[in-house]
Amino acid sequence: MAYDLEEQEQLATLKAWWNQYGNLVTWLLIIVLAAYAGWSGWNYYQRSQAAQAGQLYEELQRAVTAKDNARVQRAAADMTTRFGGTAYAEMGALAAAKSAFDANDLKTAKAQLQWVAEHGSDEYKSIAKIRLAGVLLDEKAFDDALKVLAGDFPEQFAAAVADRRGDILAAQSKIDDARAAYKLALDKTSDKNPGRQLIQLKLDALGGVPAKGAA
Repeated sequence: MAYDLEEQEQLATLKAWWNQYGNLVTWLLIIVLAAYAGWSGWNYYQRSQAAQAGQLYEELQRAVTAKDNARVQRAAADMTTRFGGTAYAEMGALAAAKSAFDANDLKTAKAQLQWVAEHGSDEYKSIAKIRLAGVLLDEKAFDDALKVLAGDFPEQFAAAVADRRGDILAAQSKIDDARAAYKLALDKTSDKNPGRQLIQLKLDALGGVPAKGAA
């Protein structure tokens, strides 16, 4: 009988606790379950997006191989619209820019590179800006090209940025500044990098070591 009384006391205590905290526990449980369901759903959505974007990227690559620029641009536009948050969209836009450039469609090439420069991750942004500066150099929009290269870049792109700046400054006949840019590019380029030879050739063509005090 004592055991029954003890059980009844425990049950009464539990009921009292539930009356006081039951609603709170229920809502906390609902929140936790909803958060888990949302997290699981988001992961599934991300995987689904990546898979679809990957398939579209493969289609874009086939169009690149076929040199079908119109098809490349359609696929790239579809990717940036539907899967703009994926790396495939960034890679697709860069590929579309190259395809447009090869087709002498500089306006489209610039638009694709500008999209990556504004929406891409740091690595892809840097690649897009360097290439965009190159397109602007071809158009002789030298000041705009230098503006694209202004600001900070990840260290691994320091040599490429300096080299591109040298190209632009040389085209402007700013020889001392161009020498300084090429010298910086050499300083930032590994001895084992084959691109170092081309930078050295461009520096030699301008007369070698930059003049003292050059910017």
